[in-house]
Amino acid sequence: MRFLAQLLRFAWLEVQSCVFAAALFAGLLVAYVVPLPLARYDALLVWCVAVTLAFWAIGLETWREVCVIVAFHLLGLGLEVFKVHVGSWSYPEDAVAVVAGVPLFSGFMYAAVGSYVCQAWRRFGLRVSGFDALPMTVVAVLVHAGFETRRSPLRSASV
Repeated sequence: MRFLAQLLRFAWLEVQSCVFAAALFAGLLVAYVVPLPLARYDALLVWCVAVTLAFWAIGLETWREVCVIVAFHLLGLGLEVFKVHVGSWSYPEDAVAVVAGVPLFSGFMYAAVGSYVCQAWRRFGLRVSGFDALPMTVVAVLVHAGFETRRSPLRSASV
């Protein structure tokens, strides 16, 4: 019985931690199904900003978590700009809020991950001790550099 109670508690905390991502996916679904008065990518940007502010206003996200969402959004937007620039993919629809061919809403896909991490960290009461950030940072930068410099299979190779 204790196992079942713990499992249900874990599941409930996971559901609560995923609420921002669920709201993002709900917005994607609505934007795909419902005809909108503005470009879909722009509508998604408005939706994501509104969800972020609403979650902060009602206390689902703390101010620190909103800052993490913004940081992940900016990081994700930068990654999307890079990947579009090297030809890995593109955003085919029109939008007003675009940077270098990338709609501004795209960074919120990364922000959903940041929100989940912050929410889970807080709700589960996680703590880290004895962690040396320098070696981990070096490894993370090297792994990410490998990802970003890898040639995209979508680009034509010269023979």
